[in-house]
Amino acid sequence: MSKPKESVNYSDYLKLDELLSCQELISEKYGRPSHDETLFIIIHQTYELWFKQILHELDDVLRTFKEDIVDEKNIGIAVLRCNRIIEIQKLLIDQVRILETMTPLDFLEFRNLLTPASGFQSIQFRKIEIKLGLQPDQRLKYGNQEYYDSYLNDDKDELRHLEKELSLFEAVEKWLERTPFIKYGDYNFVEEYQKAVWKITEEEEKKVISDPNLSEESRSMRTKMIKDNAQHFRSIFEEKEHQKRVHNKERRFSYKAMLAALFIHLYRHQPILHLPYKFLASLLDIDELFTTWRYRHSLMVLRMIGKKIGTGGSSGYEYLRTTADKHKIFSDLFDLSTFLISSSQLPTLPDEVIQALGFYYTNAVNQPK
Repeated sequence: MSKPKESVNYSDYLKLDELLSCQELISEKYGRPSHDETLFIIIHQTYELWFKQILHELDDVLRTFKEDIVDEKNIGIAVLRCNRIIEIQKLLIDQVRILETMTPLDFLEFRNLLTPASGFQSIQFRKIEIKLGLQPDQRLKYGNQEYYDSYLNDDKDELRHLEKELSLFEAVEKWLERTPFIKYGDYNFVEEYQKAVWKITEEEEKKVISDPNLSEESRSMRTKMIKDNAQHFRSIFEEKEHQKRVHNKERRFSYKAMLAALFIHLYRHQPILHLPYKFLASLLDIDELFTTWRYRHSLMVLRMIGKKIGTGGSSGYEYLRTTADKHKIFSDLFDLSTFLISSSQLPTLPDEVIQALGFYYTNAVNQPK
């Protein structure tokens, strides 16, 4: 016999008594309560709640891409999860505007009481970075220390353990490496793509040479740009060139993964590539929005405290601004735009590849007689 459904109370379900009693003003403890400290606390508590939701969505995407075989329908679910993260990120950026209704003088009323606490100590945000795939050697050092030195031992151990687990970057890389269409029967994507690129390059060079409106200086400069661009394409045509860039930390994806990502972008109109393309595009959005949030946060800090040292001992604005540039994760996906060519110049795929990339139905189904 099933248990009868209990009555659910709104306040009890959301634990509002506990939730709304969590805003304890440190300024009040020192006998000089600051009106704006309530806003400061609620904003940061809200950030942490949204970080929890981002981790919830991210863990589900990770479960999908950790599998040896990624079911096509699960890619669609992963896109939905990523899109939810994206909408949350937009909200995180908008929340900065609410925080900026507090003036620098209002903040100074309680700022010194917060030392050495800092947003840098948000363990949930560090987990998001690690799960997405930010590498330890990518991180900007904080006060000349490793980032995890700011945490208690249990938290520190948890973060270091998490770094050893498969990140979304690594899982996506392995998934891309399994893309079967780069070589399919007699078809070789790199060879066909290379022919198309060299043809485009040759045509561009001829146009520059034959253009009577260009000065010799302009002609020479444009010819050099075309050749430099062609040299950049060699890192896609030749695996050794790609490996040099990986070694120099200019790239991170493996050669196979980079080719697969490019193939998906170039032929995204093929039915079976629609969802993989949308998924890769959502990773770009997530990376871009975290960069935007970091930069927006840095501007807010500059507005609030200028060039003062952060409460946690960081260089404040300079630290935050630099992380916006340095802590990108899916830079390789951004770089793919360098290698895109127009659809009209794209090599035509062989019929057998098109068939493999499409969804084909047949009427040859046994019908009842």
